[in-house]
Amino acid sequence: MKTITKMLIAAMFFAPFTARADRGSFDVSRWYDVMDSLRVRATAENISSDVINSTLRYPAFIPSIVKSDTNQAEFKLTLDGYLERTVNQTRISQGKKMSLRYPTMLSRVEKKYGVPPHVILAFWGMESNYGDVKARHKLTDAFLTLMYDGRRETFFTNQLIALMKIADKNKLDINNINGSWAGAMGHFQFIPTTLVQYGVDGNGDGRTDIINSIGDAMFSAGNYLNKLGWNKNERIVRRVSLPADFDISLLDGKTKLTLPQWASMGVTNPDGSLIPQNEMIAGLVADIAAIENARTAADTSNTTADTDVAPMPVITAYLTYPNFYRIKKWNNSNWYAIAIANLADELK
Repeated sequence: MKTITKMLIAAMFFAPFTARADRGSFDVSRWYDVMDSLRVRATAENISSDVINSTLRYPAFIPSIVKSDTNQAEFKLTLDGYLERTVNQTRISQGKKMSLRYPTMLSRVEKKYGVPPHVILAFWGMESNYGDVKARHKLTDAFLTLMYDGRRETFFTNQLIALMKIADKNKLDINNINGSWAGAMGHFQFIPTTLVQYGVDGNGDGRTDIINSIGDAMFSAGNYLNKLGWNKNERIVRRVSLPADFDISLLDGKTKLTLPQWASMGVTNPDGSLIPQNEMIAGLVADIAAIENARTAADTSNTTADTDVAPMPVITAYLTYPNFYRIKKWNNSNWYAIAIANLADELK
């Protein structure tokens, strides 16, 4: 039975806020439609009536979540700036403390999934600062709000259905599951569909709870990376130097060559020595915008100086190995994958 009165109270409470530019003020009829559609689908997917009723009890529209979804800040940090922010001494020190606090759990994850402790710790540090990042939103409200907004209604409906299945299977109170405005949750910031596919009961209590159980969270992360093909015998990236006039169109990680082929194009270790000469395939990633800016600055200097022509700076880049591209299936960002690699190296 639909709790119309309770829903109406919740909707009216948030009615003064503008929700969608194409709808004007809050559209109560659409809000009801979202609720009704969710109930129909959840019932068809055999989610228990207890979980369905809990999900739809006192639903709240959160205007700030719509604002976050429609006004996501453009990524503007340089690679060096991003690494300074993410791979800092505080995070490194905390990661080393966590390696001493959970040696048995980390060893069990490595034994079962082949993912070394320093890699698990790097993801944990990047995703939630080892659990220090606190969840802000009740996920049922976050997903219902984003479903109502409509820009990515199918995606967020799928996430809420997955969350309901998780709550049902693991006997969790769905109204006590919190996460980010976009639905990421727990120590490793899984979205519900990822958790459904890769979640693991790591502490043996018969439930998978990646928010309150570090064991569940670590085992789930290890399982995910294992399914992505993680190879613990391969490194993630190698920092290298390139000739100043290197073709920057090759530096987005998409062009993949053998190490001898890259060496023949002038790619060296930072000290100028030869990179390994096995036949391993790798890409190359660098901060293309920073290189272009440096070249522009060098050209400007050349046109204004009365002395010798100023040389273009040598390029710093990263050879990117298969594990790098596995990380990008977790988070499709070159900067993120390089940060994981650097943090993992610091935590070995």
